Amino acid sequence: MAFPFLTVLGLIPLVGVVLIILSKQAAARVIGLVMAFAALVYTVGVVATTKMTSGAVAEHVTWLPIIGSSYALDLDGMGLVMVALTVLLVPMVLIAEWKTGIGETGRFSSKAFVCLVLLVECFSLFSFMSMDLVIFYIFFEATLIPMYFLIGGWGGAERGKAAAKFLIFGLAGGLIMLFGVIGVGALSTGAGAVTMSFADLTGLDFVSNPVTKLLFICFFVAFALKAPMVPGHIWLPDAAEESTPGGAALMVGVLDKLGTFGMIRVCVGIFPEESQWASPVILVLALISIFYGAFAAIGSKNLMRLIAYTSISHFGFMVMGIFAFTSQSITGSIFYMVNHGLSTGALYLVVGYLISRRGSAGVNDFGGVAKVAPLAAGFTLVAGLASCALPGTSSFVSEFMVMAGAWARHPVIAGISVLGVVLAAVYILWTYQRMMTGPVTDATRDHVTSDLTWRERWAIIPLVAVFLLLGFWPKPALDEIAPTTDYYMTSAAVTDLVAQIEEGR
Repeated sequence: MAFPFLTVLGLIPLVGVVLIILSKQAAARVIGLVMAFAALVYTVGVVATTKMTSGAVAEHVTWLPIIGSSYALDLDGMGLVMVALTVLLVPMVLIAEWKTGIGETGRFSSKAFVCLVLLVECFSLFSFMSMDLVIFYIFFEATLIPMYFLIGGWGGAERGKAAAKFLIFGLAGGLIMLFGVIGVGALSTGAGAVTMSFADLTGLDFVSNPVTKLLFICFFVAFALKAPMVPGHIWLPDAAEESTPGGAALMVGVLDKLGTFGMIRVCVGIFPEESQWASPVILVLALISIFYGAFAAIGSKNLMRLIAYTSISHFGFMVMGIFAFTSQSITGSIFYMVNHGLSTGALYLVVGYLISRRGSAGVNDFGGVAKVAPLAAGFTLVAGLASCALPGTSSFVSEFMVMAGAWARHPVIAGISVLGVVLAAVYILWTYQRMMTGPVTDATRDHVTSDLTWRERWAIIPLVAVFLLLGFWPKPALDEIAPTTDYYMTSAAVTDLVAQIEEGR
């Protein structure tokens, strides 16, 4: 193993945590932001260097040979785009939450808040870079700890209950997943190769039987709880409502993607036959999530819950793309993970600014905001339109790819899912109309007395810029993702119907 570029990347936020602990309270936010930007710049440097030199950054050190587990890190296309999303979103969250923890706004200090955000980043980065099932499981579970304290330490009056619900569902999924991890180890031993390496496990030909189906179900349930999908979604609206806007952006934009990420890396990679066996049921569950999330968002009166419900709907599209098993749908699903993180992250942050001014998250407690805070209204509209996949935003590219790819193999499912796009326009535009347009209400005039500050703008501008850029020029991201899609399509031995159609033309 050459220089451990990926280990250093994962440890940068952890170094920030150590420095903050050793520093004074006043310096904590500055140190945290500097280290978050350092991770972003370092990631850009590593990617640029490897692209120019055609070098590799994989790391592999034997750790527990008795179970075939190694400390193995690498960046395939899917891991790279998720790492890029993480290192971009975290500094924006720290900028947006610059005053969180100051005074009496939480149970802990701002110093603790910054440390917890950096820990979430550290554990998430290692999860996305892990190429060993045991290492992935460890960091997958580790993300629960700092996120639990981020929810419970700051936010609404019921934050303690929301944090407990988040932790219970997370631990339940983790325990189910642990059973699957042990089972995979036993299967690999029976196949003559004691290993926990994703690359080796993908190459092993497990005989499909009730045991392998049970293990697949264990992993899928754990990832569906994380994603979250209906019916395992019930923790998300409460957790989002009681979190700070930055905490919600981090939870939904990054942590929940570990669910869909794991579905591809583990479910499709290790259990391709079982994934295809279960795909009809999973596609129906994906449709249910799409429509349940959309209708719940339309009926929601709380802004934080509303955005959480929209995310449940979006995760339905991601899962549909994964289990439609075409190269176009899987590529679109991976790209969707990134785009959802960008648009939903921006939406949570700008809505959070309005909530802090108004002192309420009720949709009906606003009115005529566009007249007194046009920038806030404008950013809300742009982020909202990106969330409902307006052409010109990157979300449109990914959502179109998912539905077009799914159409080749499951036209009925794909056709029904189009209605979810219509409902997305309803919940975004209706919410915008009620909050931003019309006459200025007395409550808005009394509380929303200023537009976005420069600090607040700079927490949103980079996210908006990226999803607009990728909307008009998605090729760099899609080129990175495509080899990952090809790898899993080949390992699953699935005929690519989209490619056949294009060749027939």
